[in-house]
Amino acid sequence: MIIVMKTEATESQVMAIQKHIRELGFKDHLIRGVERNVVAVLGAVYPELLDEFSVLDGVDSAVRISKPFKLASREVKEEDTIVKVGPLEIGNGRLVVMAGPCSVDTEENVMVAARAVKAAGAHMLRGGAFKPRTSPYAFRGHGEKGLKILAAARAETGLPIVTEVMDARDVDLVARYADVLQIGSRNMQNFSLLDEVGKAQKPVLLKRGMWATIEEWLLAAEYILSHGNRDVILCERGIRSHETATRFTFDITAIPLVKRLSHLPIIADPSHATGKWYLVPPIALAAVAAGVDGIIIEVHPNPDHALSDGAQSLTPANFEKLMGQVRTLAEAVGRPVAPPIEQPAKKAVKKAS
Repeated sequence: MIIVMKTEATESQVMAIQKHIRELGFKDHLIRGVERNVVAVLGAVYPELLDEFSVLDGVDSAVRISKPFKLASREVKEEDTIVKVGPLEIGNGRLVVMAGPCSVDTEENVMVAARAVKAAGAHMLRGGAFKPRTSPYAFRGHGEKGLKILAAARAETGLPIVTEVMDARDVDLVARYADVLQIGSRNMQNFSLLDEVGKAQKPVLLKRGMWATIEEWLLAAEYILSHGNRDVILCERGIRSHETATRFTFDITAIPLVKRLSHLPIIADPSHATGKWYLVPPIALAAVAAGVDGIIIEVHPNPDHALSDGAQSLTPANFEKLMGQVRTLAEAVGRPVAPPIEQPAKKAVKKAS
């Protein structure tokens, strides 16, 4: 249920509504809109509440939400959510590009990739310090050492970091280094992990599970939002189907459909969707045309020697070529690429006296 406040409602009236919700044993969630404020009531509400809240001071109307996902729904918040990551705004009508190696292997490779994607126009650096792998014998990441390498690359390039957290016990550790916490496909319904990243109050990139329906995906986002973390970015990365020619089947229809259902920004991951580097550019461009707020691309200076997902990684040269195509198409569809990230100022080195 949502309580729509009148445009002239005072702050004290809003607070009184929130207090009353808590006294009844429910959770409240305040959403500040451009014209008016909305207070969401979370919990197993009953019909009589509509009449009870409708007559309170400052209330315009009380409305039952039909969708099972509440806070992620356009019924609760009509305006697009804009997620801020440092100087970036994701969801403001400008395309944001995240790029970098699938996994952090060596410091040299990460630095080369970071410099290359920054020069080509990427806005964020992606890279996995913790890697969920199907086989327990595959490379599973360097852990905190990998996080430190990513932090060094950010210090040099100014690119914010997006990296995966796999375990609820690691949320605090990853949050100390990362600018955006990524929830991978395999963990989309790891509800204890969703609870913890919701409490972390850092932007979260939530990938769609490989078997997940759109409703299940948005309900996973609801877990994060229900803890007060409003900075959730959805990521379509392909789903399992009967087709084996590609790694997954990229669901292009999910982009405009989610835009209609939810106010949350959505980005696309054509690298994991296709599993083949030569399919990444056309699917990335299709996603831009469909209206995504960003794309996330795997880039490695030497894909043949990458410790994971080399087959779907672009070389820096191929990524630069793709960025040119993305800029042209993004302008054509009215969602231009966001301005480049400024180079961080170099700290002056004091000479020893």
